[in-house]
Amino acid sequence: MYLRWEWHDESLALEAQKLLGGLSFRELKTMPTTSPRRVSRLNLPVPSPSSHNLVPRPWCASSLELRVELWNSVECIYLIVVSPQGSSTVFLLALTIIASAHALTPTHYLTRHDVERLKASLDRPFTSLESAFYSIVGLSSLGAQVPDVKQACTFIKSNLDPSNVDSLFYAAQSSQALSGCEISISNETKDLLLAAVSEDSSVAQIYHAVAALSGFGLPLASQEVLGALTSRLSKEETVLATVQALQTASYLSQQADLRSIVEEIEDLVARLDELGGVYLQFEEGLETTALFLAATYKLMDHVGTEPSIKEDQVIQLMNAIFSKKNFESLSEAFSVASAAAALSQNRFHVPVVVVPEGSPSYTQEQAVLRLQVTNVLSQPLTQATVKLEHAKSVASRATVLQKTSFTPVGDVFELNFVNVKFSSGYYDFSVKVEGDNRYIANTVELRVKISTEVGITNVDLSTVDKDQSIAPKTTRVTYPAKAKGTFIADSHQNFALFFQLVDVNTGAELTPHQTFVRLHNQKTGQEVVFVAEPDSKNVYKFELDTSERKLEFDSASGTYTLYLIIGDATLKNPILWNVADVVIRFPEEDAPSTVLSKNLFTPKQEIQHLFREPEKRPPTVVSNTFTALILSPLLLLFALWIRIGANVSNFTFAPSTIIFHLGHAAMLGLMYVYWTQLNMFQTLKYLAILGSVTFLAGNRMLAQQAIKRIAAEQSSRLAKYRTLRTAH
Repeated sequence: MYLRWEWHDESLALEAQKLLGGLSFRELKTMPTTSPRRVSRLNLPVPSPSSHNLVPRPWCASSLELRVELWNSVECIYLIVVSPQGSSTVFLLALTIIASAHALTPTHYLTRHDVERLKASLDRPFTSLESAFYSIVGLSSLGAQVPDVKQACTFIKSNLDPSNVDSLFYAAQSSQALSGCEISISNETKDLLLAAVSEDSSVAQIYHAVAALSGFGLPLASQEVLGALTSRLSKEETVLATVQALQTASYLSQQADLRSIVEEIEDLVARLDELGGVYLQFEEGLETTALFLAATYKLMDHVGTEPSIKEDQVIQLMNAIFSKKNFESLSEAFSVASAAAALSQNRFHVPVVVVPEGSPSYTQEQAVLRLQVTNVLSQPLTQATVKLEHAKSVASRATVLQKTSFTPVGDVFELNFVNVKFSSGYYDFSVKVEGDNRYIANTVELRVKISTEVGITNVDLSTVDKDQSIAPKTTRVTYPAKAKGTFIADSHQNFALFFQLVDVNTGAELTPHQTFVRLHNQKTGQEVVFVAEPDSKNVYKFELDTSERKLEFDSASGTYTLYLIIGDATLKNPILWNVADVVIRFPEEDAPSTVLSKNLFTPKQEIQHLFREPEKRPPTVVSNTFTALILSPLLLLFALWIRIGANVSNFTFAPSTIIFHLGHAAMLGLMYVYWTQLNMFQTLKYLAILGSVTFLAGNRMLAQQAIKRIAAEQSSRLAKYRTLRTAH
């Protein structure tokens, strides 16, 4: 079997060839195509799923798409897998080439401080049964309880409305999370819950009814629930409704055929939005995403089947959910707590969080790497085993340590590499966590810095005659002493500085990133900085020729203090050394008339911004005409009301209704005042006040209308259920 693909950029094929381990390509010139394209054929045996980093994607069998992930870029090319010559069978298969070096790892999780903050967000005074449910069940998910269990139970019983399905749901679930809190219900309440499980109810009502029945320990017919759920899902296609269907199915019998509900998980995964390759979430927001994750693992634990979510997708969902640390509502905090509990306790996927303890910078004397290995709740995975796969130098990519086990010490794992001769620099440590087949994201790359101390040796200061008629005068200086006397650089002789940098601990030669020579004019404060470069033998040299450097100095003669600056991120002892005083003399004809101080850190001239003059307002006639056109639909509305008649039967004189309509009218009046008198900023200030009052009043008004409508629907449904029961 061979693979044949088409591409539009030859560089893409070369990068793919690298990932495939250097397998050869050759041109096919007789391949018919509908458009001019470059075509290559790759001959290789049929690979196993793990060989050559090729992963089968059966869900894409009808597509001719190959997704290639290379260095954070995505390129698409077409792929056909055909059988050997002589056979008429053609197989279509989509494969993914993955750069395995960029495995997805958790970037967000709940630290211990985050967990305590989440508990504090959930531990609030109860204002309703709903808030009590979020607090009690949310804290229970985190392994905590409300401070006063008895008082919480009393609050639930006193606020329970036995005629309301939602109230029964909150009470049943909350009492289950409290030890010793039992609630008994009447037969009428039981009938109410059973009646709510019907095709006429919403998915949310079915979920609440089923969860309440389960919480009270009452039996229910799983197949009837499935029928009602399936019927409602065909009408309610929102993400939240589907998530509630998953939550409902987790309360049903394991013998029931739950496949139709389980299949919804894959459909929901397809509706997730990916952000930057790191986050995965629904457009509905964090709360819905977290509830989906919690519901998925609860249902899959119930049926005993691994969810159809890839490991990378789990990590992306985790990153999205735990990226937020402060929560606007109890329900949002509850959803995050539920997701965290699901990811730390389920039977299939447990993300591993590996965090270095302390600074990632080490020295040869203190080369002990300590890792905290936890779940998403920062609970230590003490039963895990941690191994170092390899440690590679970032600069040379040479492997300096491999196949070494960490030692568990309390809640952390330690790796002592004092005896390994690491040179200073950065190293990539590949760490793998094992011990449980549920672990995902269990291979991480850690960047470790090995620091050292730099020493300056063989420091020579020389004055070299340009005509070489006089032998060079060399003075050796030992750090940190300053050279005695002064050195002269003029038109007849040059000044030179030679030195070497070594590792104090190992004696190896060093080439830090920052090696500067700074010359500071003692009179004017002028500074000139040069870069010292090493030669092939790593000997640094700085030579000052006044004829070549006069532009940098503006031909300003004088006594300059010479400083040597050595710096690097891997150095424990950056150096600023006053080496010597150098007298620099330029020809008098080149000297500037005035010598200015070249201080790089001086304030710039203030920028005066000129605003554009405001435009003139339009004539009054135009404004009045426009106002009349705006008001014309309102006049038409009044005319239609007079002719057809207005339905005001549902209008109430409750304070919220009156305030809402007055607020709406006030905002319309504000628009008129804005047009005639106010500017935008003044209008926004008044609009914020009016809008807030109108919003609160409108929300209250609509809530009252919804309560009346739901009460009427429940009464009708209960009457219908009793009629059917009496008939039978």
